[in-house]
Amino acid sequence: MKRREWEPKKKAMIVLQGLRGKAIADLCSEHQISQAQYYQWRDHFLANTDRIFDKHPDKKQFRLQEENARLKH
Repeated sequence: MKRREWEPKKKAMIVLQGLRGKAIADLCSEHQISQAQYYQWRDHFLANTDRIFDKHPDKKQFRLQEENARLKH
């Protein structure tokens, strides 16, 4: 079975719905994702919120940090 590829905007929309108070179980069944997946996306979203206000985000550095975190996990 092929894995689905999620657009970053779609992930953010789902996470924001959960943060706004929509029941996680309902949200996950609606989008056909596991609750574990939702919580991974939420944690990643919240861990990177400080980057929203960066004037000159260093995309290469950000990608390296993501890869580092993925490998450590």
